[in-house]
Amino acid sequence: MPETRTTSTTPGAGCGWRQALNGSAGRFTTWWTRNHGHAPPQSDPDEPAPSALWRMRTTVDDAPGSLAALCTALAALRIDILSLQTHPLADGTVDEFLLRAPDALSAQALTDTVAAAGGTSTWIERGDAHDLVDTPTKLLGLATRTALDAAELPLALRQLLGRCTIHSLPPSPGADAAESLLDGTEMRLRDGQRGTITVERPYLPFTPTEFARARALVELDARLGPRIPRGQDVLTLAEGNEIVVRRVDTDDLAAARAMHDRCSPRTLALRYHGPVADADRYLKHLLSPRFGRTIAVRTASGRMVGLGHLLWDGDETEVALLVEDAWQRRGVGGELLARLVAMAGEAGCSSVYAVTQSSNTGMVAAMRRLGLPLDYQIEDGTLVITARLDAARAPASLPQACEPAERP
Repeated sequence: MPETRTTSTTPGAGCGWRQALNGSAGRFTTWWTRNHGHAPPQSDPDEPAPSALWRMRTTVDDAPGSLAALCTALAALRIDILSLQTHPLADGTVDEFLLRAPDALSAQALTDTVAAAGGTSTWIERGDAHDLVDTPTKLLGLATRTALDAAELPLALRQLLGRCTIHSLPPSPGADAAESLLDGTEMRLRDGQRGTITVERPYLPFTPTEFARARALVELDARLGPRIPRGQDVLTLAEGNEIVVRRVDTDDLAAARAMHDRCSPRTLALRYHGPVADADRYLKHLLSPRFGRTIAVRTASGRMVGLGHLLWDGDETEVALLVEDAWQRRGVGGELLARLVAMAGEAGCSSVYAVTQSSNTGMVAAMRRLGLPLDYQIEDGTLVITARLDAARAPASLPQACEPAERP
C-alpha cells in the first residue's frame, strides 16, 4: 500500500484575514442563536451520504501492484469495495468488484478512473441488494434450487452468469453428445440427456472460472436425473366440481396425449398455431423440465383436462394454455394462468408473453384478468400479449383462484 504522510503547515501572513473572518462568523452565529432561539440548521455529520451499488469488471495486468493501484484510485473517489473476485486468465486477471460509491458519481467517471489506473475492457452496471450475498452462499443456494427442481437449471445459470441467453438443444439422432466448450462470449455445456445447453452473453466474455461453475451446476443436474416437486392442490370450482392442480413432466405424456385426442381441431389450432396433426410432436418437448415448468389440472377421477406451460425462451418467458373443450369457460384456464404468472414472478422474470390468434378473445380476457400492464402486438392475425410483472409483484394483484373464465 502507498505510504501515508501527515504534513503540518504553519499559517503564513496571508492567513490573517481568514482567521479574522472565522472569528466574525463565530460572533454572528452566537448573536443569531440568542435572538432567534435556535441555531442555523446544520447537516448531521453521522448521517451517511447517499450512495449507490455498482457491479464492475475490469482486466488488469498480472503484475505486483496493479490491483493496489486500482484500489487506490477507487479510494480517492470515496468508493468502498464490498467484495472482490479474481478470474485468472492466460494474459491477465479479470477482477470483479461490488462497489458502494457516492450517488452523484456517474458510470463514465468511474470507468475513466479505472482506465487511468490501468484497467481495460471495463464493464459496469448498477447493482442491488441481491448482489450483497457472498459468492459461496450464492452458489450453494443455486445448487439447492437445481437439486430440488430440474426446471430451475436455466434460471440458476442465468442468475449465476448475469444477463445472458440460454437455449436447450435436444440430442441429434445417432450423433454423439457434444463436449463442453468455452468460446469467448459463448459456452456449450453437455447436459444429462445427451443434449446441449448453449449460453450466450455478447456484451461480456465468459471466464474459465464462470465456465467451471456453470459446468458444475449442469453436472449436478445430470447426476440427479429428472425430478420435479410432486405437491398438489385440491380446489373447488365455482360450479362445485373439485380439481387437482400439480406439476407434471414427461412421465405424464400418455395422459397429455389422451387429452389431445379429446380436444377439437379448433382448440388445438388456437393453442399451437400450426398443423393440428403435429401437435403431439410438441408434447414431449413441452413437458420436459429442461424447457420450463408445466402444471396440469385433473378431475377428481384423475383425468387430465388442462395444461399450462411456463417456457424459458432464451432470455424471455412464454406462457401457454390448453384446456379440453368440455372444461372451457369454467375457470380452469384462469387458474392455470394465475399460477404460471406467480411462478414467473417467483423466478424473477420481469415479464411473460402469450402467443395466440387475434380471434381468441378468451385468452385476451384471461390475460386482462391478471390486473397487470399489458402490451399488444399483432401481425397477420397472430397476437402477442406481454404482461409486465415488475409493475406488481404482490400476490393480491393476481386473479383469485377458480374465477369463472372465458375460453382460454
